[in-house]
Amino acid sequence: MNQNIRIEFIPRDAQKSNYDWANISYDDIRVGKARCQISDDTLIIYSINIFPEYEGRGFGKTFVEYAKNHFSKIIADRVRFSAIGFWEKLGFIDNKDGNWIYERK
Repeated sequence: MNQNIRIEFIPRDAQKSNYDWANISYDDIRVGKARCQISDDTLIIYSINIFPEYEGRGFGKTFVEYAKNHFSKIIADRVRFSAIGFWEKLGFIDNKDGNWIYERK
């Protein structure tokens, strides 16, 4: 499945937004989006929204794995209690301020 998934970041200045957005597509069908901010080699993820009809198929995990391969530091901003397990499974550490952090070594 991963080879059919495409992640495309759209810089904030290209869309007059305060955020960088990532489109998540599968077989050229948009299945979700992520609201982020990119600063050098750091990615802050504010939200990952997989559209309801595509939930539970690993698209969110694939997006995070893609990010881990392209950024040395990733911050999952203000993680909801119900999502903590998702971030833990992906190797993120609780920063004790509501954020979860991943740093590539």
